[in-house]
Amino acid sequence: MLYEGALKFCNQAMVALEQEDLEKTSNYICKTQEILREFQITLDRNQEISGQLNALYDYLLYRLTQANIRKDLKMLEEARLHLRSLRDTWKEAMKLAKQGPAAANTARTRVQV
Repeated sequence: MLYEGALKFCNQAMVALEQEDLEKTSNYICKTQEILREFQITLDRNQEISGQLNALYDYLLYRLTQANIRKDLKMLEEARLHLRSLRDTWKEAMKLAKQGPAAANTARTRVQV
C-alpha cells in the first residue's frame, strides 16, 4: 500500500508541476519522500538485500530533492519509474510467498539462469 501511496503522490507532484503549482508540487514530493524514509526505517538490517534497498531509497530521495529544487519533470518521471518497478517486484514476491517455498525456489532458479 505504501508503494501505491508513493506513486500517487509522485503522480500528483507531476500534475502540479505541469500546472505550475509549485507549492503543491513541493508538498507532494515531500509526501513521497516521507514514504521512502519510512521504507528505510523499517528495513531489516540483518537481510543482505537491505543494504541494496537502502542505497536505492537514498538515490530516490536525492533525485526527488533535486526534482523539487529544480522543478524538473524528468527527475520525477525517473523516480516514478523506479517506484513502479519496486512496487511490481514486491507484488510478485508476495504472490510467490503465498504459493510457498517451492515457488520461491523456482523463481530463484529462474533469476540465476
